[in-house]
Amino acid sequence: MSGTLTITLTGTTDLPPGKIAAIVTSLEMTARPPVKADPPGTEELSLERLSGSQTERYLAIYRVLGERWMWFSRLVMPRVQLESILTDPAVALYVLRWEGCDAGLLELDFRVAGECELAFFGIDEPVLGKGAGRWLMNRALELAWAAPIRRFWVHTCTIDHQGAVEFYQRSGFSVFKRGVEVDDDPRLKGALGRESVPHHPVVEPGRAAG
Repeated sequence: MSGTLTITLTGTTDLPPGKIAAIVTSLEMTARPPVKADPPGTEELSLERLSGSQTERYLAIYRVLGERWMWFSRLVMPRVQLESILTDPAVALYVLRWEGCDAGLLELDFRVAGECELAFFGIDEPVLGKGAGRWLMNRALELAWAAPIRRFWVHTCTIDHQGAVEFYQRSGFSVFKRGVEVDDDPRLKGALGRESVPHHPVVEPGRAAG
Protein backbone atom coordinates (compact mmCIF):
# COMPACT_ATOMS: atom_id res chain seq x y z
CA MET A 1 0.00 0.00 0.00
CA SER A 2 1.03 3.63 -0.28
CA GLY A 3 -0.26 7.03 0.65
CA THR A 4 0.23 9.88 3.07
CA LEU A 5 -1.66 10.80 6.20
CA THR A 6 -0.60 12.77 9.24
CA ILE A 7 -0.36 10.25 12.08
CA THR A 8 -0.21 11.36 15.69
CA LEU A 9 2.45 9.65 17.77
CA THR A 10 -0.01 8.78 20.50
CA GLY A 11 -3.74 8.20 20.58
CA THR A 12 -6.07 7.42 17.67
CA THR A 13 -5.93 8.96 14.21
CA ASP A 14 -9.18 8.73 12.25
CA LEU A 15 -8.99 7.56 8.65
CA PRO A 16 -11.18 9.16 6.01
CA PRO A 17 -13.89 6.76 4.78
CA GLY A 18 -12.69 4.73 1.82
CA LYS A 19 -9.14 4.47 3.16
CA ILE A 20 -7.35 1.48 4.66
CA ALA A 21 -4.35 1.48 6.99
CA ALA A 22 -2.01 -1.16 8.34
CA ILE A 23 1.03 -1.40 10.58
CA VAL A 24 3.90 -2.75 8.47
CA THR A 25 6.65 -4.84 10.06
CA SER A 26 9.94 -5.24 8.16
CA LEU A 27 12.27 -8.15 8.92
CA GLU A 28 15.72 -9.15 7.69
CA MET A 29 18.53 -11.67 7.97
CA THR A 30 22.18 -11.07 7.11
CA ALA A 31 23.32 -14.69 7.00
CA ARG A 32 21.63 -17.91 6.00
CA PRO A 33 20.04 -19.56 9.05
CA PRO A 34 20.44 -23.25 9.91
CA VAL A 35 18.63 -25.49 7.44
CA LYS A 36 15.26 -26.80 8.62
CA ALA A 37 14.01 -30.18 7.44
CA ASP A 38 11.07 -30.28 5.08
CA PRO A 39 7.88 -31.35 6.92
CA PRO A 40 6.71 -34.93 6.43
CA GLY A 41 4.26 -35.40 3.59
CA THR A 42 5.52 -32.52 1.47
CA GLU A 43 7.17 -34.77 -1.11
CA GLU A 44 4.24 -34.13 -3.46
CA LEU A 45 4.92 -30.40 -3.55
CA SER A 46 7.04 -28.90 -6.30
CA LEU A 47 8.23 -25.50 -7.44
CA GLU A 48 7.89 -24.28 -11.02
CA ARG A 49 9.71 -21.25 -12.41
CA LEU A 50 7.48 -18.77 -14.18
CA SER A 51 8.68 -16.79 -17.16
CA GLY A 52 8.09 -13.07 -17.09
CA SER A 53 5.72 -13.39 -20.03
CA GLN A 54 3.23 -15.50 -18.03
CA THR A 55 1.48 -12.42 -16.70
CA GLU A 56 -2.03 -13.85 -16.68
CA ARG A 57 -1.00 -16.96 -14.76
CA TYR A 58 0.92 -14.83 -12.29
CA LEU A 59 -2.07 -12.53 -11.74
CA ALA A 60 -4.44 -15.48 -11.36
CA ILE A 61 -2.57 -16.99 -8.40
CA TYR A 62 -1.80 -13.51 -7.02
CA ARG A 63 -5.53 -12.73 -7.00
CA VAL A 64 -6.47 -16.05 -5.37
CA LEU A 65 -4.03 -15.42 -2.54
CA GLY A 66 -4.71 -11.70 -2.32
CA GLU A 67 -8.48 -12.05 -1.91
CA ARG A 68 -7.82 -13.11 1.68
CA TRP A 69 -4.98 -10.80 2.67
CA MET A 70 -5.49 -7.51 0.79
CA TRP A 71 -2.83 -8.11 -1.84
CA PHE A 72 -3.67 -5.54 -4.48
CA SER A 73 -0.57 -3.59 -5.50
CA ARG A 74 -0.04 -5.69 -8.63
CA LEU A 75 -3.74 -5.60 -9.51
CA VAL A 76 -3.91 -1.79 -9.69
CA MET A 77 -0.45 -1.33 -11.22
CA PRO A 78 -0.37 -0.25 -14.88
CA ARG A 79 0.17 -3.31 -17.05
CA VAL A 80 3.33 -1.91 -18.64
CA GLN A 81 4.88 -1.32 -15.21
CA LEU A 82 3.90 -4.79 -14.00
CA GLU A 83 5.34 -6.52 -17.04
CA SER A 84 8.54 -4.50 -16.67
CA ILE A 85 8.96 -5.98 -13.17
CA LEU A 86 8.00 -9.53 -14.10
CA THR A 87 10.35 -9.65 -17.08
CA ASP A 88 13.29 -8.13 -15.21
CA PRO A 89 16.03 -10.82 -15.06
CA ALA A 90 16.70 -9.83 -11.45
CA VAL A 91 13.16 -10.86 -10.42
CA ALA A 92 12.57 -14.59 -9.92
CA LEU A 93 8.99 -15.88 -10.04
CA TYR A 94 7.82 -19.32 -8.90
CA VAL A 95 4.52 -21.08 -8.34
CA LEU A 96 4.01 -23.82 -5.79
CA ARG A 97 2.48 -26.87 -7.48
CA TRP A 98 0.25 -29.43 -5.76
CA GLU A 99 -1.89 -32.11 -7.40
CA GLY A 100 -1.56 -30.46 -10.79
CA CYS A 101 -2.66 -27.02 -9.56
CA ASP A 102 -0.99 -23.71 -8.74
CA ALA A 103 -1.18 -23.54 -4.94
CA GLY A 104 1.23 -20.79 -3.94
CA LEU A 105 3.45 -17.95 -5.06
CA LEU A 106 7.08 -17.07 -4.40
CA GLU A 107 8.63 -13.90 -5.77
CA LEU A 108 12.26 -13.00 -5.09
CA ASP A 109 13.52 -9.55 -6.03
CA PHE A 110 17.29 -9.19 -6.51
CA ARG A 111 17.17 -5.75 -8.16
CA VAL A 112 19.14 -4.10 -5.33
CA ALA A 113 22.77 -5.24 -5.49
CA GLY A 114 23.71 -7.53 -2.61
CA GLU A 115 20.11 -7.91 -1.42
CA CYS A 116 17.08 -10.06 -1.99
CA GLU A 117 13.55 -9.04 -1.07
CA LEU A 118 10.97 -11.73 -0.42
CA ALA A 119 8.48 -9.68 -2.40
CA PHE A 120 5.53 -12.09 -2.30
CA PHE A 121 5.11 -15.34 -0.42
CA GLY A 122 1.80 -17.14 0.00
CA ILE A 123 0.02 -20.47 -0.15
CA ASP A 124 -3.55 -21.30 -1.09
CA GLU A 125 -6.12 -22.84 1.26
CA PRO A 126 -5.97 -26.42 -0.14
CA VAL A 127 -2.39 -26.81 1.13
CA LEU A 128 -2.77 -25.04 4.46
CA GLY A 129 -1.83 -27.33 7.34
CA LYS A 130 0.18 -29.63 5.08
CA GLY A 131 3.59 -28.13 5.83
CA ALA A 132 3.56 -26.20 2.56
CA GLY A 133 4.53 -22.90 4.20
CA ARG A 134 7.70 -24.35 5.71
CA TRP A 135 8.48 -26.24 2.51
CA LEU A 136 8.12 -23.08 0.42
CA MET A 137 10.21 -21.03 2.86
CA ASN A 138 12.96 -23.65 2.69
CA ARG A 139 13.01 -23.21 -1.10
CA ALA A 140 13.00 -19.40 -0.71
CA LEU A 141 16.02 -19.53 1.59
CA GLU A 142 17.88 -21.89 -0.74
CA LEU A 143 17.24 -19.72 -3.79
CA ALA A 144 17.96 -16.39 -2.09
CA TRP A 145 21.21 -17.42 -0.43
CA ALA A 146 22.44 -19.23 -3.55
CA ALA A 147 22.96 -15.73 -4.93
CA PRO A 148 25.78 -13.44 -3.73
CA ILE A 149 23.68 -11.46 -1.25
CA ARG A 150 24.43 -9.93 2.13
CA ARG A 151 20.81 -9.37 3.17
CA PHE A 152 17.46 -11.12 2.73
CA TRP A 153 14.43 -9.16 3.84
CA VAL A 154 10.64 -9.13 3.85
CA HIS A 155 7.76 -7.01 5.10
CA THR A 156 4.28 -7.96 6.24
CA CYS A 157 1.39 -6.06 7.74
CA THR A 158 -1.50 -6.35 10.18
CA ILE A 159 -4.01 -7.08 7.40
CA ASP A 160 -1.98 -10.18 6.47
CA HIS A 161 -2.11 -13.53 8.27
CA GLN A 162 -1.79 -12.99 12.02
CA GLY A 163 0.95 -15.60 12.26
CA ALA A 164 3.12 -14.09 9.51
CA VAL A 165 5.58 -12.21 11.75
CA GLU A 166 6.13 -15.22 14.00
CA PHE A 167 6.58 -17.50 10.99
CA TYR A 168 9.22 -15.22 9.53
CA GLN A 169 10.98 -15.00 12.89
CA ARG A 170 11.01 -18.80 13.19
CA SER A 171 12.52 -18.86 9.72
CA GLY A 172 15.48 -16.72 10.80
CA PHE A 173 14.32 -13.15 10.11
CA SER A 174 14.55 -10.40 12.74
CA VAL A 175 12.38 -7.29 12.99
CA PHE A 176 14.20 -4.04 12.16
CA LYS A 177 11.44 -1.50 11.41
CA ARG A 178 7.75 -0.72 11.75
CA GLY A 179 5.65 1.83 9.91
CA VAL A 180 2.10 2.76 8.95
CA GLU A 181 0.79 2.52 5.39
CA VAL A 182 -2.38 4.19 4.16
CA ASP A 183 -4.09 3.74 0.81
CA ASP A 184 -7.42 3.77 -0.96
CA ASP A 185 -9.51 0.67 -0.31
CA PRO A 186 -9.05 -1.43 -3.49
CA ARG A 187 -12.47 -3.04 -3.02
CA LEU A 188 -14.15 0.28 -3.73
CA LYS A 189 -12.39 0.44 -7.08
CA GLY A 190 -13.16 -3.16 -8.06
CA ALA A 191 -9.57 -4.44 -7.79
CA LEU A 192 -10.78 -6.94 -5.16
CA GLY A 193 -14.26 -8.28 -4.48
CA ARG A 194 -16.38 -6.34 -2.02
CA GLU A 195 -16.66 -9.40 0.21
CA SER A 196 -12.93 -10.12 0.28
CA VAL A 197 -10.78 -9.57 3.40
CA PRO A 198 -13.81 -9.65 5.76
CA HIS A 199 -11.59 -9.12 8.82
CA HIS A 200 -10.95 -5.57 7.50
CA PRO A 201 -14.42 -4.25 6.63
CA VAL A 202 -15.10 -1.61 4.00
CA VAL A 203 -15.97 1.86 5.30
CA GLU A 204 -17.91 3.62 2.56
CA PRO A 205 -17.04 7.20 1.58
CA GLY A 206 -19.78 9.56 2.69
CA ARG A 207 -20.79 7.37 5.58
CA ALA A 208 -22.01 9.56 8.44
CA ALA A 209 -20.33 9.18 11.81
CA GLY A 210 -22.45 7.27 14.32
